[in-house]
Amino acid sequence: MQQDDKLGISLVQYDIVWENKEANLLYIHNIVSDLSGKTDIVVLPEMCTTGFSMNSHNLAEPNDGNTITSLRQWTKQYEVAICGSFIAKDGNDYYNRGFFITPEKEYYYDKRHLFRMGAEPRSFAAGDKKLIFEYKGFNICLLICYDLRFPVWARNVDNEYDLLIYTANWPASRAKVWNTLLIARALENMCYVCGVNRIGKDGNGLAHEGGSKLINAKGEEIISAGLNTERVETVYISKSELQLFREKFPVWKDADRFELK
Repeated sequence: MQQDDKLGISLVQYDIVWENKEANLLYIHNIVSDLSGKTDIVVLPEMCTTGFSMNSHNLAEPNDGNTITSLRQWTKQYEVAICGSFIAKDGNDYYNRGFFITPEKEYYYDKRHLFRMGAEPRSFAAGDKKLIFEYKGFNICLLICYDLRFPVWARNVDNEYDLLIYTANWPASRAKVWNTLLIARALENMCYVCGVNRIGKDGNGLAHEGGSKLINAKGEEIISAGLNTERVETVYISKSELQLFREKFPVWKDADRFELK
C-alpha cells in the first residue's frame, strides 16, 4: 500500500517446483494473499511457475492462458501488482516473457539476451523491445536474468526510469557476478535496482542460492532476502529521495548516449 511518495516492493524468494505450474501458482497465490494491503508490487523469480526449463513446446501458454489469467485475477482481488516471467507462446514463437500486471493494466517484455550456455536460444526467440512504464508515480524498467550482464540495454537515458527490476534464475556458482552487477546497474543508472532470484536445485541439478535484494542509487543494499532460504522481504522506496540525489549529484547529465541497432 503506497505511502506518500513511497512505493512498497515485496521480494519473493522461493524454491520453484520444477515444471509444476499448479504447485507454483498455489504458492504464489498464498504469498500474494498474505501481502494484500502491505505492499504495492510483488516481484517473483524468472519463469516463476516452471523453473528455467527449455521445454517450451510443452509448457508455453498464451497471454490469456491459466498463468496470466490467474495472476490478473489476483491483482484485482488483492489490489497489488505482480511481476515475474513465464514461458509464453505467441504465434509460432516461444518467449521467456516478463510480465508486470496491475489491477488496471498489464505490460510484457520478451527477454532480449538469451542464455546461450544453457541452450536458451534453441527453445526461445529473443525480444527486441525495451519496456519502460509508469506505476504509482515511478517509471519502471523490467529486464530478465542474463540481461543483467549487458549495461547498454539497461542504459537509463535522462532518468527515463526510477526502478530497474531483474527477475532471475541465477546460479549459485556465479553469485559474485549477480551481486557485483546489481550494484553496478544501480550506480551507473542512478536508480533503484531490485533483483529477485530463486533458491534450490532445478530439474537439471543446478543450484541457486537466492541473494534477492534491493539497492539504491548510491549502490547501498536496502534489503536482502539472504541465502538458501524461502523469504519474503518488503521494503519501501522513495521517489523524492531519488530525485534529490539526482539533483545533488547529476552525473546522468554527462552520460554517453548509445544507439542500439
